[in-house]
Amino acid sequence: MNSTIKPTAKPRIRLKAGRHQRLFSINSATNQRLIGGSLNFPMTADQIIERNLIPLIAKSREAAANDGYIKQFLKMCRAQVVGSTGIALRANSKDPSGQSDQWANDAIELAFKRYSSRAFCDVQGKLSLRAIQNACITSAARDGEFFIRLIKNPSINPFGLAIHMLDPIRCPVNYHQEPTHNGHYIKQGIEFDSWGRPLAYHFTHVGSDNIDYNLGGQSFVRIPADEIIHGFLPELTEQKRGLPWTATALMRLKMLAGMEDATLINARASASKGGFFQWREGYGPDMDDDMEPIEEAMEPNVSREIPPGLEFKEYNPNYPTGEAQSFSKSILRGVASGLGVAYNHLANDLENVNFSSIRQGTLDEREFWKELQQWLIDELMQPLYEHWLPAALKAGAIQVNGKPLKLERLQKYLNVSWQPRSWDWIDPRADLDAVKGRLASGITSLSKVIRERGEDPEKIYEEIAQDIAAMQAAGIPDDFIQYAFQPLNKGNKPNEKQSDEK
Repeated sequence: MNSTIKPTAKPRIRLKAGRHQRLFSINSATNQRLIGGSLNFPMTADQIIERNLIPLIAKSREAAANDGYIKQFLKMCRAQVVGSTGIALRANSKDPSGQSDQWANDAIELAFKRYSSRAFCDVQGKLSLRAIQNACITSAARDGEFFIRLIKNPSINPFGLAIHMLDPIRCPVNYHQEPTHNGHYIKQGIEFDSWGRPLAYHFTHVGSDNIDYNLGGQSFVRIPADEIIHGFLPELTEQKRGLPWTATALMRLKMLAGMEDATLINARASASKGGFFQWREGYGPDMDDDMEPIEEAMEPNVSREIPPGLEFKEYNPNYPTGEAQSFSKSILRGVASGLGVAYNHLANDLENVNFSSIRQGTLDEREFWKELQQWLIDELMQPLYEHWLPAALKAGAIQVNGKPLKLERLQKYLNVSWQPRSWDWIDPRADLDAVKGRLASGITSLSKVIRERGEDPEKIYEEIAQDIAAMQAAGIPDDFIQYAFQPLNKGNKPNEKQSDEK
């Protein structure tokens, strides 16, 4: 039985008639002048996506190019979720005795780090793995989702796997086909089995070769689902495609831009001194007289004489006063709430901010970034590693002392964790005291504290051991070594105790 779908006729769009369906739209996806009416009838996730996704992506991409606040949000996503070093791999393989297999772990981490360079991980040789992480989080925030194609070929690089990023709009959301005899169907450009599990993705083809099929005069490529990583944040049950994270902000930012334009025009008019000439009663030309209009240009320190009976009426609008600033702050607070970030960080506004409020806002926002970090790990990094590891083992690209790790131990080497970026303490003294208290009370471990700081505990321990050995080899006394690696007690230095005893 054929398990694939090869469309031969023009696909049918399922979202058609229905008065209630036509009523629903996400405000940012419409061109309404202000706001529309409320919806009284619920709609499915498919109907919402199919109606709103294309206009939302168009407006979101336009805002990403032209609106400073959306640009700032995308920068924050890249900086806070990925950071300067990216999400790093931590191998946790263990030997049969339950101890850490450090040789294998180091070899896996070294091979994956080598693979992460743009020379190997990107099929086009342009993006490093950290840059791909940035591109994925940007695409998800701006377009609602990201697509990655995994190119599996032993000759493509030493690891047998490369990444090709795909534009989400190449998977057409309005591409559907009814179920076939085996229950397979195409919905929003994705082919599913009867249970709704993705089988393949259909992308429009941009080249002239390797075309899988033509439909309605357009070329398509059918890519099996095991070659695609499709990531998005689901907000609705049975949602198949992602919606831009910027959706709630677009309408407000459009209103803010309109307000700023009107304010600027009025401010320029107010700054340009001008007015009108008006004749008093009993003066001036008759209606039948052909008289040129009187025009006068303002010049500094120049006074001019005007005819008797003629008066100058000044035009001096005094807007804006204080309304524009309060309106902008109100709009941007709503925008920041919809995006999940702190207003002060999005708007770069630290006016009237005290330490307690900015600290609490920063801590709340960090929880949001941690959630997105874990999402990117689940949607991108873990699936990528699960494809990369068997390909790299087959290619013999992971070696210990010149000997490749064995493919038979694949399950052992799949035991990994991921270390995303961390943040410095907001109040170092208070936060350090809190950590000391947690360690002293036994409610946490030193390894966990180190991981929270974005470091690898085993690497830290190795470096400490090496430092101690080097200091001892240099002849440094043990009390000075102890002083360097232990917290001070009441401010005493090593030689103070000796002085007190004397």
